[in-house]
Amino acid sequence: MKKATIQLETLTCPSCMLKIEHATKAIKGVEKESVKVMFNSSKVKLAFDDGLVGIGEVERAITALGYEVKNSRVSDQ
Repeated sequence: MKKATIQLETLTCPSCMLKIEHATKAIKGVEKESVKVMFNSSKVKLAFDDGLVGIGEVERAITALGYEVKNSRVSDQ
């Protein structure tokens, strides 16, 4: 299991948080209980099974919604 912090360009409204939260929780391999979208800091924190999903797939799910990923940090849990 890996942990990731994904820095987004900006989140402009609370509904943005919900969209990102729902999209990331729907990805197989993402630990649903771990997903936290922080509006004030424009960050997404989550844990994922790197045997099932890579950070690139999570980033693509977020960018497909129209949000820009600035960078991601991944570490062992």
